[in-house]
Amino acid sequence: HEAYGSLVIKCKAAVAWEPNKPLVIEDVEVAPPQANEVRIKIVATGMCHTDLYILFESMKKESFPMILGHEAAGIIESVGPGVTEFQPGDKVIPLFISQCRECRFCKSPKTNQCEKGWIETQHVLKDSRFTCKGKKIEQFAGTSTFSQYTVVNQMAVAKIDPSAPLDKVCLIGCGICTGYGAAVNTAKVEPGSTCAVFGLGAVGLAAVMGCKAAGAKKIFAVDINPEKFEKAKVFGATDFVNPKDYDKPISQVLAEMTNGGVDYSLECVGNVEVMRSALESCVKGWGISVVVGWTELHDVATRPVQLIAGRTWKGSMFGGFKGKDGVPEMVKAYLGKKLLVDEFITHNMTLDQVNDAIELMKHGKCIRTVLNPFPQ
Repeated sequence: HEAYGSLVIKCKAAVAWEPNKPLVIEDVEVAPPQANEVRIKIVATGMCHTDLYILFESMKKESFPMILGHEAAGIIESVGPGVTEFQPGDKVIPLFISQCRECRFCKSPKTNQCEKGWIETQHVLKDSRFTCKGKKIEQFAGTSTFSQYTVVNQMAVAKIDPSAPLDKVCLIGCGICTGYGAAVNTAKVEPGSTCAVFGLGAVGLAAVMGCKAAGAKKIFAVDINPEKFEKAKVFGATDFVNPKDYDKPISQVLAEMTNGGVDYSLECVGNVEVMRSALESCVKGWGISVVVGWTELHDVATRPVQLIAGRTWKGSMFGGFKGKDGVPEMVKAYLGKKLLVDEFITHNMTLDQVNDAIELMKHGKCIRTVLNPFPQ
């Protein structure tokens, strides 16, 4: 294996040559793993809304060409010098938030932010192991999983139970942990409480599941697409609210339904107006609202009295899970039938169909599409 791991692998990947354009399936070269890196064969990868955000919304020209994808599962193909934690054949989930275990953030139980992660480099690891047509291809979120193979720093990989079905647990690499953890780790939802989840994509549905697991007695699912309500019921939602059905602000609607507001609200859209609505839907005195949806394009606003009156506004990335610790536990919970995963998957496609998967998500026609880079 040592010898094999020293070779460049030629394989297929979906390359984003420029923003706002379809991805192109290309032959790419994936260099061998360097010190403290592992090369992973990607067995399954989910399409997450953040991939679309980078492609169609944030559109930073200097980030392209790039290989997107950050929610995946695979098998270690080879390891670089100094890697002791992994060996070829291990089943793993790449992490877009690393856990170096050494920095002040990793040592604190209060956060999952790691100082050594890609986040410091704004989405893109400059020194990627990908080339295509003689050009260096940027690595997205330190992972780039829309490729048959990728090279990731060992700080950003979680080893999981070898019996886990990779085409399912890949979703634990982003969407499921992000929503579920926002409820249980960040909001710390309490038994008997009332919750509202805004946005019922995969992250929102995972947040609903987290609220239920934490013992919430009432969970309001809020979305302008009523087709999402049946799905939300599966994950534990008790009530359904479509803001379009009312001629007053949704925060007022929820306040009237809950005698002053919910105990916890989670924004799972990535829209600053919705973030404001979510905060203002919380009860004064102790309401907690968590921002989960990702955007960097606009400022968020509210009247100071909302906070002065005792509400708390928090943010959550990857559900507050430290990846190396949390991901294997979530996989175990799934294997032990304590966590729904299969129910998120509405479509299975091949990596070649990546643009079809993008269209489905763009138009809200899926919850999660899982892509197979190695179709038979």
